[in-house]
Amino acid sequence: MFVWYYTFGCKVNSYETELLKANFEAHGDIAVQSLKDAQICVINSCTVTSQSDLKLRQLVHKIRRENPSAIVAVCGCYPQAYKGAAADILGADITVGQENKQDLPKLVEKYVESGERIVEIPVEKLLYPAGEVMPRGIAKTRAIIKIQDGCDRFCTYCIIPYARGRSRSKSIEAIEAEARTLVSAGHKEIVAVGINISDYGKGTENNLADALEAISRSGVQRIRLGSLEPEELSEEIIARFSEIRGLCPHFHLAIQSGCDKTLREMGRKYVKADYLSEVELLRRYFPNCAITTDIMVGFPGERDEDFRESLETVKEIAFADAHIFPYSKRAGTPAAKRTDAVTPKIKEERARIMAEAVAESKRKYQESLIGKTLSVLFEREKTPDYHQGHSAEYQVVKAKHFTDTLFRELRDVKITSCSGGVLFGEIAQR
Repeated sequence: MFVWYYTFGCKVNSYETELLKANFEAHGDIAVQSLKDAQICVINSCTVTSQSDLKLRQLVHKIRRENPSAIVAVCGCYPQAYKGAAADILGADITVGQENKQDLPKLVEKYVESGERIVEIPVEKLLYPAGEVMPRGIAKTRAIIKIQDGCDRFCTYCIIPYARGRSRSKSIEAIEAEARTLVSAGHKEIVAVGINISDYGKGTENNLADALEAISRSGVQRIRLGSLEPEELSEEIIARFSEIRGLCPHFHLAIQSGCDKTLREMGRKYVKADYLSEVELLRRYFPNCAITTDIMVGFPGERDEDFRESLETVKEIAFADAHIFPYSKRAGTPAAKRTDAVTPKIKEERARIMAEAVAESKRKYQESLIGKTLSVLFEREKTPDYHQGHSAEYQVVKAKHFTDTLFRELRDVKITSCSGGVLFGEIAQR
């Protein structure tokens, strides 16, 4: 059968969709790029925000309208977090959760035979899947390895621990084996992702540095980290990071707020001073590194003075970039019960002000790179004027070159200018 896939959310979901594709292919099914050609539509859901839920419902309606004969299967975080309610709201033919979404090929067969709607959402504690197959064709230039799943933080605004379960980690041996396979397939960069990768190895003798060293042993040229939580990064671990060959000097260190009162009410496990200390350590061991982050505005009870404190902290840190988003109420979380909500208008205005501050710090960071030579992994075939890729600092770089293609190649580029959030440079001659 022909299968169309759609992935919402994070890189972990992207990784798991690739596993789904591999499982469907093992059953003889074929992936298609067009919704109209599909016999099966597989949606891997996200439920970080209410907007994610709305977009999921809209997509299901679109499929029903444009391809009414297709089998609609929804899996992932949204059904797992909201179980029966999600199945009723979506009305999909097949609804599964996190732990059993890799069973979808068999469940589709069952549905085809019976014609009866299937809802199978495990309620037991989620376990780390054993023996995951290595995703095939997982990325165009960089590959992803999911090294960890779940979260034990239970921040007051977040539904993800209920959708993903408790923290658990992939073994060092499995990580290294998967990395070697990806390198053999031609990948030059591997991204280590998880729901809370800072928590890697919890309950074992290993930590995140051990996982990255395992990836490094594969011989991959570049390693990139997914999103990090600040409280788990000791100086010892950061020092070990600095010794890992090919580790990209780009750290997405989630701050959420720069106000201690708001951080406390969010249930975060650090205060502003702790975060600033982490930033100082990263910049000491990785000069010129790019530090990016997530910033929430309009958390319930966030006063004007709280927002101003958060804004000043963000300006002090001078992030290379940030994902800024308004607080989104998630049913089932402690924050959803609060009665001191910030109005949508105020949230929108605070997001705008915060975005302006980050845009300024991003511009200054990019200007600081002019004159420097950066390692760039090229990801696009040549346009009429430029080759394009990302530097180790995860900056978009464009460079002119006579060669028809530099796809999947690593080249040194001397940065000559920046404009519109893009760095421009000249490729060093070999």
